[in-house]
Amino acid sequence: MAAWSELLAGVRGVLLDISGVLYDGGEGGGAAITGSVEAVARLKRSRLKVRFCTNESQKSRADLVGLLQRLGFDVSESEVTAPAPAACLILKQRGLRPHLLVHDGVRSEFDQIDTSNPNCVVIADAGEDFSYQNMNKAFQVLMELENPVLFSLGKGRYYKETSGLMLDVGPYMKALEYACGIEAEVVGKPSPEFFKSALQEMGVEAHEAIMIGDDIVGDVGGAQRYGMRALQVRTGKFRPSDEHHPEVKADGYVDNLAEAVDLLLQHANK
Repeated sequence: MAAWSELLAGVRGVLLDISGVLYDGGEGGGAAITGSVEAVARLKRSRLKVRFCTNESQKSRADLVGLLQRLGFDVSESEVTAPAPAACLILKQRGLRPHLLVHDGVRSEFDQIDTSNPNCVVIADAGEDFSYQNMNKAFQVLMELENPVLFSLGKGRYYKETSGLMLDVGPYMKALEYACGIEAEVVGKPSPEFFKSALQEMGVEAHEAIMIGDDIVGDVGGAQRYGMRALQVRTGKFRPSDEHHPEVKADGYVDNLAEAVDLLLQHANK
């Protein structure tokens, strides 16, 4: 691995994943990962620009920010790039009316969207609502369309809560792709458009930015393909095998966000 000073030289902006980096969700809202609250505060006191980039699709952006604030994080809604608001923009731009297979916690994000006579399907991390009946209804809507359009809010395989690993939206997205013979449009990481919008909001070019995440494919691989550097934290969904992934190698591995911030404040923007 290149020396940290070389690896982090010229970094002006930091994109932070939320789940598995800042906190682990779970009973009672979950728990902040040790050192992460202070790490975010230190980053925000520095000259580096900071933005939060999440695939969270069980909660509205407002609810997610409220939870983070209760856990002690300095974060506001305007600093968070999330897939549901991005999907709403796309639906409006393209005149699409979705059938929603989403968690009740995120449904409010779609309040201004026409869902009558649907001509596409939006799937998110619906949790317990991923029943056979609900999956089959989404399948039927898609099969009735001449040009079926499926949007998936992220395509993660799993994530970590305090009680253990949880299936994410990706496996259900793949089931609908397979059944319908189509390819979903992913809104969220690792989509290049999602990283592009986050960087535009931050006012930083890809080569000046670094992503910090726990997902070797969605966070690290997605960011690198867009021309960013990326660190993987050994928290959240991290597995030791990630460091030997056949396709993706992080620019660096750190034990947690606190260590990443130590390194950034020492070496970045030099």
